[in-house]
Amino acid sequence: MSNGLAPLRMSFHEKVWGSTRLAPWFPDSERKIGEVWYESERQLPVLVKLLFTSERLSVQVHPNDEYAARNENSRGKTEMWHVLRADPGAGVAVGLTETVSRERLRELAATGEIERYLGWIEVKPGDTIFIPAGTIHAIGPGLALCEIQQYSDVTYRLYDYGRPRELHLDRGVEVSVAGPYVAPAAPGDGLIARCPYFAVEELRVGGGVEIAPKQDRFELFIALEGDGEIGEERFAAAQVWQAAEGARPFVVRSDGARFLRVWVPDPIA
Repeated sequence: MSNGLAPLRMSFHEKVWGSTRLAPWFPDSERKIGEVWYESERQLPVLVKLLFTSERLSVQVHPNDEYAARNENSRGKTEMWHVLRADPGAGVAVGLTETVSRERLRELAATGEIERYLGWIEVKPGDTIFIPAGTIHAIGPGLALCEIQQYSDVTYRLYDYGRPRELHLDRGVEVSVAGPYVAPAAPGDGLIARCPYFAVEELRVGGGVEIAPKQDRFELFIALEGDGEIGEERFAAAQVWQAAEGARPFVVRSDGARFLRVWVPDPIA
Protein backbone atom coordinates (compact mmCIF):
# COMPACT_ATOMS: atom_id res chain seq x y z
CA MET A 1 0.00 0.00 0.00
CA SER A 2 1.09 3.56 -0.67
CA ASN A 3 2.20 6.02 2.00
CA GLY A 4 2.92 3.26 4.52
CA LEU A 5 -0.83 2.54 4.97
CA ALA A 6 -2.32 -0.94 5.07
CA PRO A 7 -5.67 -2.38 6.23
CA LEU A 8 -5.59 -4.83 9.13
CA ARG A 9 -6.99 -8.29 8.50
CA MET A 10 -10.31 -9.24 10.11
CA SER A 11 -11.37 -12.50 11.74
CA PHE A 12 -14.92 -13.27 12.93
CA HIS A 13 -15.50 -15.14 16.19
CA GLU A 14 -18.77 -16.87 17.05
CA LYS A 15 -19.83 -16.50 20.71
CA VAL A 16 -22.77 -17.80 22.74
CA TRP A 17 -23.62 -14.20 23.63
CA GLY A 18 -23.01 -12.84 20.13
CA SER A 19 -25.54 -11.37 17.72
CA THR A 20 -26.74 -12.00 14.19
CA ARG A 21 -27.41 -8.24 13.86
CA LEU A 22 -24.14 -6.84 12.50
CA ALA A 23 -25.40 -4.11 10.15
CA PRO A 24 -24.47 -1.46 9.18
CA TRP A 25 -20.84 -2.52 9.71
CA PHE A 26 -21.23 -6.00 8.18
CA PRO A 27 -24.06 -8.00 6.60
CA ASP A 28 -26.31 -9.64 9.17
CA SER A 29 -25.19 -13.18 9.96
CA GLU A 30 -26.82 -16.57 10.39
CA ARG A 31 -24.27 -17.29 13.14
CA LYS A 32 -24.04 -15.42 16.43
CA ILE A 33 -20.91 -13.34 15.89
CA GLY A 34 -19.58 -11.87 19.11
CA GLU A 35 -16.18 -10.48 18.14
CA VAL A 36 -14.38 -9.23 15.07
CA TRP A 37 -10.61 -9.03 15.62
CA TYR A 38 -8.28 -6.74 13.64
CA GLU A 39 -4.68 -7.90 13.45
CA SER A 40 -1.50 -6.93 11.65
CA GLU A 41 1.01 -9.26 10.04
CA ARG A 42 3.36 -8.17 12.83
CA GLN A 43 1.67 -8.48 16.20
CA LEU A 44 1.05 -5.06 17.70
CA PRO A 45 0.82 -4.28 21.42
CA VAL A 46 -2.75 -3.03 20.84
CA LEU A 47 -5.69 -5.13 19.66
CA VAL A 48 -8.89 -3.66 18.18
CA LYS A 49 -12.19 -5.56 18.23
CA LEU A 50 -15.81 -4.91 17.37
CA LEU A 51 -18.22 -6.58 19.80
CA PHE A 52 -21.88 -7.47 19.11
CA THR A 53 -24.12 -8.71 21.93
CA SER A 54 -27.57 -10.27 22.25
CA GLU A 55 -27.07 -11.65 25.78
CA ARG A 56 -25.02 -10.67 28.82
CA LEU A 57 -21.34 -11.53 28.70
CA SER A 58 -19.76 -13.23 31.69
CA VAL A 59 -18.76 -11.22 34.75
CA GLN A 60 -15.00 -11.05 34.37
CA VAL A 61 -11.77 -9.35 35.28
CA HIS A 62 -8.31 -9.05 33.72
CA PRO A 63 -4.90 -9.04 35.44
CA ASN A 64 -2.30 -6.28 35.29
CA ASP A 65 1.07 -6.68 33.57
CA GLU A 66 2.95 -7.88 36.65
CA TYR A 67 0.44 -10.57 37.57
CA ALA A 68 -0.04 -11.72 33.98
CA ALA A 69 3.71 -11.99 33.37
CA ARG A 70 4.20 -13.99 36.56
CA ASN A 71 1.23 -16.32 36.14
CA GLU A 72 0.28 -16.39 32.45
CA ASN A 73 3.48 -15.49 30.55
CA SER A 74 1.45 -12.70 28.99
CA ARG A 75 0.75 -9.00 29.05
CA GLY A 76 -1.99 -7.76 31.30
CA LYS A 77 -5.19 -6.38 29.87
CA THR A 78 -6.40 -2.82 30.19
CA GLU A 79 -9.13 -1.93 27.70
CA MET A 80 -11.74 0.62 26.68
CA TRP A 81 -15.12 0.41 25.00
CA HIS A 82 -16.54 2.99 22.60
CA VAL A 83 -20.29 2.54 22.13
CA LEU A 84 -21.42 2.31 18.49
CA ARG A 85 -25.00 1.14 18.97
CA ALA A 86 -27.16 0.71 22.07
CA ASP A 87 -30.72 -0.56 22.25
CA PRO A 88 -32.95 1.35 24.70
CA GLY A 89 -31.88 0.53 28.25
CA ALA A 90 -28.69 -1.28 27.18
CA GLY A 91 -25.81 -1.03 29.61
CA VAL A 92 -22.51 -2.26 30.95
CA ALA A 93 -21.47 -3.24 34.47
CA VAL A 94 -18.30 -1.64 35.83
CA GLY A 95 -17.16 -2.36 39.38
CA LEU A 96 -19.38 -3.26 42.32
CA THR A 97 -21.99 -1.22 44.16
CA GLU A 98 -20.06 -1.59 47.42
CA THR A 99 -16.69 -2.74 48.69
CA VAL A 100 -16.45 -6.36 49.82
CA SER A 101 -13.66 -8.57 51.14
CA ARG A 102 -11.95 -11.07 48.87
CA GLU A 103 -13.59 -13.90 50.80
CA ARG A 104 -17.01 -12.31 50.29
CA LEU A 105 -16.29 -11.67 46.58
CA ARG A 106 -15.52 -15.34 46.09
CA GLU A 107 -18.75 -16.28 47.84
CA LEU A 108 -20.77 -13.85 45.73
CA ALA A 109 -19.25 -15.21 42.53
CA ALA A 110 -19.72 -18.85 43.51
CA THR A 111 -23.39 -18.41 44.48
CA GLY A 112 -24.37 -15.97 41.73
CA GLU A 113 -25.23 -13.24 44.23
CA ILE A 114 -22.66 -11.09 42.46
CA GLU A 115 -25.43 -10.17 40.00
CA ARG A 116 -27.00 -7.96 42.67
CA TYR A 117 -23.69 -6.18 43.37
CA LEU A 118 -22.74 -5.21 39.81
CA GLY A 119 -22.55 -1.51 39.03
CA TRP A 120 -24.70 -1.33 35.88
CA ILE A 121 -24.80 1.92 33.91
CA GLU A 122 -26.93 2.70 30.88
CA VAL A 123 -24.92 3.74 27.81
CA LYS A 124 -25.60 5.46 24.50
CA PRO A 125 -23.73 5.73 21.17
CA GLY A 126 -20.62 7.86 21.51
CA ASP A 127 -19.95 6.94 25.16
CA THR A 128 -16.47 5.72 26.08
CA ILE A 129 -15.80 3.53 29.13
CA PHE A 130 -12.24 2.91 30.31
CA ILE A 131 -11.61 -0.45 32.01
CA PRO A 132 -8.24 -0.68 33.77
CA ALA A 133 -6.89 -4.10 34.71
CA GLY A 134 -8.47 -5.36 37.92
CA THR A 135 -11.90 -3.84 37.20
CA ILE A 136 -14.81 -6.28 37.53
CA HIS A 137 -17.01 -5.81 34.47
CA ALA A 138 -19.69 -7.22 32.20
CA ILE A 139 -21.36 -6.16 28.97
CA GLY A 140 -25.12 -6.35 28.52
CA PRO A 141 -27.22 -7.30 25.48
CA GLY A 142 -28.21 -5.01 22.64
CA LEU A 143 -24.82 -3.38 22.12
CA ALA A 144 -22.24 -2.86 19.42
CA LEU A 145 -18.91 -1.70 20.81
CA CYS A 146 -15.44 -0.89 19.55
CA GLU A 147 -12.96 -2.32 22.03
CA ILE A 148 -9.33 -1.18 22.18
CA GLN A 149 -7.11 -3.22 24.47
CA GLN A 150 -3.66 -4.44 25.25
CA TYR A 151 -2.88 -7.43 23.07
CA SER A 152 -3.76 -10.11 25.60
CA ASP A 153 -6.44 -12.76 25.83
CA VAL A 154 -6.15 -13.40 29.59
CA THR A 155 -9.66 -13.29 31.05
CA TYR A 156 -10.80 -14.58 34.43
CA ARG A 157 -14.52 -15.40 34.60
CA LEU A 158 -16.11 -14.79 37.96
CA TYR A 159 -19.69 -15.67 37.00
CA ASP A 160 -21.37 -16.82 33.77
CA TYR A 161 -25.15 -16.90 34.40
CA GLY A 162 -25.21 -20.70 34.62
CA ARG A 163 -23.51 -21.33 31.28
CA PRO A 164 -21.34 -24.47 31.35
CA ARG A 165 -18.03 -22.64 30.95
CA GLU A 166 -15.00 -22.67 33.21
CA LEU A 167 -14.77 -20.10 36.00
CA HIS A 168 -11.48 -18.80 37.38
CA LEU A 169 -12.36 -17.86 40.93
CA ASP A 170 -8.93 -18.18 42.55
CA ARG A 171 -7.08 -15.90 40.15
CA GLY A 172 -10.09 -13.74 39.38
CA VAL A 173 -10.66 -12.88 43.03
CA GLU A 174 -6.94 -12.35 43.54
CA VAL A 175 -6.66 -9.65 40.86
CA SER A 176 -10.04 -7.93 41.38
CA VAL A 177 -10.61 -4.46 42.77
CA ALA A 178 -13.62 -5.54 44.85
CA GLY A 179 -15.41 -2.23 45.10
CA PRO A 180 -17.03 0.63 43.19
CA TYR A 181 -15.52 1.82 39.95
CA VAL A 182 -13.82 5.20 40.05
CA ALA A 183 -13.83 6.78 36.61
CA PRO A 184 -10.51 8.37 35.60
CA ALA A 185 -10.18 12.08 35.05
CA ALA A 186 -10.76 13.28 31.50
CA PRO A 187 -7.52 12.79 29.56
CA GLY A 188 -7.50 16.28 27.97
CA ASP A 189 -5.76 17.28 24.74
CA GLY A 190 -8.88 16.30 22.80
CA LEU A 191 -8.45 12.61 23.67
CA ILE A 192 -11.26 10.28 24.65
CA ALA A 193 -8.89 7.86 26.43
CA ARG A 194 -5.27 7.77 27.51
CA CYS A 195 -3.26 5.26 29.53
CA PRO A 196 0.27 3.83 29.23
CA TYR A 197 -0.94 1.33 26.62
CA PHE A 198 -2.98 3.44 24.19
CA ALA A 199 -4.15 6.97 23.46
CA VAL A 200 -7.33 7.53 21.46
CA GLU A 201 -8.82 10.56 19.77
CA GLU A 202 -11.92 10.96 17.64
CA LEU A 203 -11.43 12.18 14.07
CA ARG A 204 -14.31 13.48 11.97
CA VAL A 205 -13.90 14.04 8.23
CA GLY A 206 -16.14 16.13 6.01
CA GLY A 207 -14.31 16.95 2.81
CA GLY A 208 -10.58 16.37 3.13
CA VAL A 209 -8.25 16.19 6.12
CA GLU A 210 -4.47 15.90 5.86
CA ILE A 211 -2.93 13.52 8.38
CA ALA A 212 0.69 13.80 9.45
CA PRO A 213 1.48 10.41 11.03
CA LYS A 214 3.73 10.18 14.05
CA GLN A 215 7.14 9.23 12.68
CA ASP A 216 8.46 7.12 15.57
CA ARG A 217 5.51 4.78 16.13
CA PHE A 218 2.61 3.07 14.40
CA GLU A 219 -0.93 4.44 14.44
CA LEU A 220 -4.32 2.84 13.82
CA PHE A 221 -7.27 4.53 12.12
CA ILE A 222 -10.56 2.79 12.96
CA ALA A 223 -13.30 3.72 10.49
CA LEU A 224 -16.57 3.71 12.42
CA GLU A 225 -18.83 5.56 10.00
CA GLY A 226 -18.76 6.60 6.36
CA ASP A 227 -16.55 5.75 3.41
CA GLY A 228 -14.14 7.51 1.10
CA GLU A 229 -10.41 7.55 0.40
CA ILE A 230 -7.50 7.16 2.78
CA GLY A 231 -4.29 8.05 1.01
CA GLU A 232 -4.74 6.51 -2.42
CA GLU A 233 -7.00 3.68 -1.25
CA ARG A 234 -10.72 3.33 -0.69
CA PHE A 235 -11.95 2.81 2.87
CA ALA A 236 -15.30 1.77 4.34
CA ALA A 237 -16.80 1.63 7.81
CA ALA A 238 -15.59 -1.30 9.95
CA GLN A 239 -12.10 -1.22 8.43
CA VAL A 240 -8.99 -0.53 10.49
CA TRP A 241 -5.95 0.97 8.77
CA GLN A 242 -2.39 0.97 10.08
CA ALA A 243 0.05 3.78 9.42
CA ALA A 244 3.48 2.25 9.91
CA GLU A 245 6.39 4.01 11.57
CA GLY A 246 7.73 6.59 9.14
CA ALA A 247 4.55 6.70 7.04
CA ARG A 248 4.27 9.73 4.77
CA PRO A 249 1.51 12.34 5.25
CA PHE A 250 -1.75 11.42 3.55
CA VAL A 251 -5.22 12.86 3.00
CA VAL A 252 -8.51 11.32 4.14
CA ARG A 253 -11.44 12.32 1.92
CA SER A 254 -15.09 11.66 2.71
CA ASP A 255 -18.50 13.34 2.60
CA GLY A 256 -18.85 12.35 6.23
CA ALA A 257 -16.76 9.84 8.18
CA ARG A 258 -15.78 9.17 11.77
CA PHE A 259 -12.59 7.47 12.92
CA LEU A 260 -10.85 6.62 16.15
CA ARG A 261 -7.13 7.36 15.89
CA VAL A 262 -5.01 5.15 18.18
CA TRP A 263 -1.33 5.15 19.14
CA VAL A 264 0.89 4.10 22.03
CA PRO A 265 1.77 7.30 23.93
CA ASP A 266 5.00 8.42 25.51
CA PRO A 267 5.16 7.72 29.25
CA ILE A 268 3.53 10.43 31.35
CA ALA A 269 6.25 12.39 33.14
